[in-house]
Amino acid sequence: MRKFFTLLILGVIAFIAYTYGAKAGRGRYREIQAGLDALWNDPRVKKARKQAVKRAEKAARSL
Repeated sequence: MRKFFTLLILGVIAFIAYTYGAKAGRGRYREIQAGLDALWNDPRVKKARKQAVKRAEKAARSL
């Protein structure tokens, strides 16, 4: 019974922490997402992605 109450209390604490974190963390999530989008759409990264795809296709054909 004691184990049940301990797990119940931990569950309630986790739920409260998740709820407050989700509300407070939304702005930070948007900042991170914007940074990743900027990185992903950078011309140098696009060029590197295209080169990697070409090399992978070439390696697949050589097998």
